[in-house]
Amino acid sequence: VELCVCFDTETTGLDPKQTELVGIAFSWKPHSGCFVHFPEDAGEATKVLEEFRPFFENEHIAKIGHNLKFDLSVLRWKGMAVRGELFDTMIAHSLIEPDQRHSMDFLAEVYLGYRPIPIGQLIGPKGPEQKTMREVPADLLVEYAAEDADITLQLKERLVPLLKEKGQERVFYEIEAKLISVLVEMEFEGIRVDAAALRTFGDQLAGQMATCEERIHSLAGGKFNLNSPKQLGEILFDVLKIADKPKKTKTGQYSTNEQTLIGLATEHEIVEKILEFRTMSKLKSTYADTLPEAIFAPTGRVHTTYNQAVTATGRLQSQNPNLQNIPIRTDMGQEIRRAFVTRGPGWRLLVADYSQIELRIIAAMSGDTAMLDAFTSGADIHAATAARVYGIALAEVSPEMRRKAKMVNFGIIYGISAFGLSQRLRIPRTEAAEIIKQYSKKYPGIQNHINSTIEFAKENGYVETLTGRRRYLRDIDSANATVRGAAERNAINAPIQGTAADMIKIAMASIQKEIAERNLKSRMLLQVHDELVFDLHIPEETELRALVDEKMRNAISLKVPILVEIGTGETWLEAH
Repeated sequence: VELCVCFDTETTGLDPKQTELVGIAFSWKPHSGCFVHFPEDAGEATKVLEEFRPFFENEHIAKIGHNLKFDLSVLRWKGMAVRGELFDTMIAHSLIEPDQRHSMDFLAEVYLGYRPIPIGQLIGPKGPEQKTMREVPADLLVEYAAEDADITLQLKERLVPLLKEKGQERVFYEIEAKLISVLVEMEFEGIRVDAAALRTFGDQLAGQMATCEERIHSLAGGKFNLNSPKQLGEILFDVLKIADKPKKTKTGQYSTNEQTLIGLATEHEIVEKILEFRTMSKLKSTYADTLPEAIFAPTGRVHTTYNQAVTATGRLQSQNPNLQNIPIRTDMGQEIRRAFVTRGPGWRLLVADYSQIELRIIAAMSGDTAMLDAFTSGADIHAATAARVYGIALAEVSPEMRRKAKMVNFGIIYGISAFGLSQRLRIPRTEAAEIIKQYSKKYPGIQNHINSTIEFAKENGYVETLTGRRRYLRDIDSANATVRGAAERNAINAPIQGTAADMIKIAMASIQKEIAERNLKSRMLLQVHDELVFDLHIPEETELRALVDEKMRNAISLKVPILVEIGTGETWLEAH
C-alpha cells in the first residue's frame, strides 16, 4: 500500500439507504485535515462525489475510518464501491479491549489525551429539536469533521502496535478487516420478504392465541389479565397452589418469568399453555407484525445492519431488524422463514449450514478419541453418544435416549449442570447427574479439555479461539461461586463459539471474493449463526454449491471432517 488516507462522511441521518451527504473529511498526516462540502441539490452532490471515484476505487490506497462500514454503506447507496485495504479503529479497539467502550471520543481521551468537539455541541441533544449536520454553520462543521478524520488517523497509529501486543493481528487483518466490505454488500443487497405471508401468519397466530387464552382461563377458573405478572402469580400460586415455595421478585410479587415457568411446566397444564401463549405473542409482535414495516419500499427488501464489535464471542449481531433471533427450533418459529423469498423468476434461495459445528470444534480442540472417531466414521453423533453413555449397542438407542444425549452434547459446551439438564429434559436431577457422570467417564478428553481451559483462564485472565481472538474473564477467580461459575462457563464456551464465528467470517470473505472475481449473478444475503443465505441465479447452481461448500469446509482446518448442508428452495424455510 503506497498511501493511507483517513476519511469520514458527514450526513443528514444515520440510515445509509436514505441519508444525504453533507460532506466528506480527509486526513493523511497527523494534525491536519480537510473537508469537502457537498451541495444540497442531489444532482449537484452526485457530480461532486463522482470527482472522488478514482480515489475511492483505487485499491492501492488504504482507507482508514471509525465504524467504516457506515461510511462505506452511505457511499454504496450512492453508487460508489470503495476498494483498498481497510483499517477500522472501532473494530481494532474492540479486539484490543473487548470490554471497554469503542466510541471515537472515548478512544481519543484514552490514547491521545484529547477531547474532541462533541457532536451535541453542533446539533444539540437527541430529540425532536435536534438539528441535522446540514444546518451547522460551515466553519464549525469544517473544524468538527476535519478533527474527526485527523484523530482517527492518529488513533490508527496507536492501535497498530497494540494489536500486535495483544496477539490480535490475525483476527483483525485476516478476518475482521476483510469482512467490512462483505457486510456492506450484504446489507446493500437485502432479502425479499413477503409481507402478505407474514400478515396471514399474524392472523393465524391471533386465532391460536385466542384459543390458548380461553383454555388458560378455564384452567384458572376465571378470567384474568394474562399480561399482568401480578395477576398471573396470584392465579398460579394462591389459587392453584402449583408450588410449595414459590419464588418472589425484589418487589415481593411472585416470579413468573420464563425460567421460573419452565421449571414448573410439568406441574400443571396451565403453565405449558402460558409458555405457549408467550411464544406466540412474541412471534406475533416481534416478527409477524413488525417485519413488514422493515421492508424498504424502493427495493421491496429488508436490509438488516450487521455489527462486528458488539458480542463478546465474535459472532455478528444483526439489528433493524434482528434476524439472528428468528426461532428455528419450533414449528411456529419456522413459519417466519417462509416469508423470506427469492428475488423472482429464475432465482432460488440457497442456504448453507454448518452441521454441528460447535461439537466438531470441541472434538478437535479436546482431541477426545471417542468423539473424533464418531465424527470421522460419519456416525450420528447424538446416537453414538447415547450408546456410550447408556452402555448399549448403537442399534438399541431409542429416540428418547438420543434426545437426552443431544441435550448433553450441546449442554456440555455451555457447562450445563445436573440441575440445568434436569430442567431442560424434565427428568429427575439424580438421573441428570448420572448421565453427566457417565458422559465425563466415556469422553475423558472432553473433561480434560474443560479442566485445562479453566486452568488457562485462571493463569492468563483470558481464553482464546483457534485464530487467537481473546475473551477476557475478569471474574474467573471471584470469591462468589455464582459469578465464578458464570466465568468458567464462558471460558469453556467462548473458544468454541468464537472459533465457529471466525470460521463463518473467513468463509464469507472468500466466497464474496470468488463471486466478484467470477462475475457471478448470485448474491450472498444473510448470515445467521452457522448458516449463510444466498440469492441463487439458477444457471449458477452447480458452481455456487461447489464454491460455498469448499470455502465453508476449508475456512479453518480442523482434525475432524467439517460437514456443510446445502439446500435450495423458493423460501428460506424450504431451502433449509
